[in-house]
Amino acid sequence: MTKENLYKFISKQKTAFLSSVDENGSPVTRALLAPRKIEGNDMYFSTNTTSEKVKQFIANNKACAYFYERGRFKYQGATIKGKVQVCFDQPTKESIWRFGDSIFYKKGVTDPDYCVLKFTGEEAEYYCDLKTEKIEL
Repeated sequence: MTKENLYKFISKQKTAFLSSVDENGSPVTRALLAPRKIEGNDMYFSTNTTSEKVKQFIANNKACAYFYERGRFKYQGATIKGKVQVCFDQPTKESIWRFGDSIFYKKGVTDPDYCVLKFTGEEAEYYCDLKTEKIEL
C-alpha cells in the first residue's frame, strides 16, 4: 500500500481510535469522529479542551491512531504512530469547524471548550488479508 492509498483508506472511515499516554505511562484509547482534515501526514480532530486526553497530550505528545474497515470477508486496519499538538489558535479551529459543531460547543467556533488535536504521523503499518506491511510516511 502506498502512502496516498493509506490516506484514501483513512479518509473513508467514520471512526478513529486515538491513544494517548496517561500520567502513569499507560496507554489510553478513545474513539473519535474521523479526522476533519488530512494534510500530508497531519490529521486534525475536534475535541473538548476540558477532556482528559487534552491534558495527557499536553503532558506527553506521543500518540497512536488506528483506523479499520470490517467487511464480510475482508478486514483492513491501519496503525499510525506519531505525535499530537493541541491547537487553541483561532485559525486552526476555524479551518475544521462545521456547522453542526455548535451542538457540542454552544459558544460556536470561539468556545473556550473547543480545540483541535493535530496528529502528525511518523510511521505506519497496514494490515489486510493476514499480511502486515510498513508504509513510509
